[in-house]
Amino acid sequence: MKVLLIGASGIVGAAIAADLHDHQVIKASFKNSEHTVDIQDKASIEALFKKIGNVDAVISTAGLIAFAPINELSEQDYTTTVGNKLMGNITLFHVATKYINQGGSFTFTSGFLAQNPAPGSAAVSMVNAALDSFAKAAALELEGILHVNTVSPHFVKETMEIMGMDSTSGITAADTAKAFRHAIESNQTGKAFDVVDYI
Repeated sequence: MKVLLIGASGIVGAAIAADLHDHQVIKASFKNSEHTVDIQDKASIEALFKKIGNVDAVISTAGLIAFAPINELSEQDYTTTVGNKLMGNITLFHVATKYINQGGSFTFTSGFLAQNPAPGSAAVSMVNAALDSFAKAAALELEGILHVNTVSPHFVKETMEIMGMDSTSGITAADTAKAFRHAIESNQTGKAFDVVDYI
């Protein structure tokens, strides 16, 4: 399967690329990757697809977010989170649908905080829940043409360690990647796959 992985230079993206070693994975990120792409720039996305051609699946782990107490979140924090993580991925989706082979798939990354908000997660929970809802609605309209799903990671152990957090409850990037494999290899659509179900 020819898979375009957006966000490949990140901790989870790199783990997904390693897990999908038996597929043809094309790696793209904003920087430090085989291909560069800005998900907030439609022309950049179009240029990437014109370069690589049609694919069987697209996985996006890309998205900038703001994580802070609600009384500290600025208007710019919301603008960045919505503009990049939400609208950037929706722009990517709309361009990608023209280049994904029939019966292929598009997988967004939402997150555990969509259903289980925590202090400081207001902006993140908002956009993750929006991506879950968008994927479910899009799947209804594209049934039989394109599988549309989200994967909902929990806190990633490696990220927690970098942030100086207690990582005891974290899930490794390698284990997180398994849900993305399921997303592209299954025939399910309109689902939010919880990573704990695929470890």
